[in-house]
Amino acid sequence: MKYDLYVVTDEELSNGHSHAEIAKLATKGGADIIQLRDKKMDSASLFAEAVKIREITKDKALFIVNDRVDIALTSKADGVHLGQSDLPVEVVRRLVPDDFIIGISISSVEEALIGVRDGADYVAVSPVFSTISKPDAGEGCGLACISAVRKAVPKEIPVVGIGGINSENLCEVITAGLDGICVISAVVSAPDIKKAAEDLREKIRNVKNE
Repeated sequence: MKYDLYVVTDEELSNGHSHAEIAKLATKGGADIIQLRDKKMDSASLFAEAVKIREITKDKALFIVNDRVDIALTSKADGVHLGQSDLPVEVVRRLVPDDFIIGISISSVEEALIGVRDGADYVAVSPVFSTISKPDAGEGCGLACISAVRKAVPKEIPVVGIGGINSENLCEVITAGLDGICVISAVVSAPDIKKAAEDLREKIRNVKNE
């Protein structure tokens, strides 16, 4: 299971593309994970997008739903991504199948260790750098946080990062310890989403010498 390129959908930054269209193009470009993220869409519409993305990503990429465990389960997504203010990881773990993936956003070693202890399958350092995609995310954690989290959590737990990561700085964040990068605007705002994903995927492989 690879976490190299993790693309988060955002219709407000996508130049008119729907969540499903973003997912289709990013998957064609080699994204390993697609996360459906929309904090404004009503439940019925979000479920409809999730069903489309499940079909698009089937056997091609992991499909994760942001925040909404109910949408993730009913659309047969591979997992859910939680923030620090969402349902606790340990509570969600009791609600989902054993192979259901739970990710958690963290901004410190302490939050990472709690997430892993409570059943998270991966942790996402957020935000790595300050970003316009999530203006409420606060100040970036920086490269030192990435290195500290990578050293603290077990090797089998992937550490990804989100926030301000692009083709210019992906080498330094992977070298600092990230197993993969989460991106929004670097892919969904690109004129050619498929090519943007392809280019990032290739650069990640080069940095990892894969």
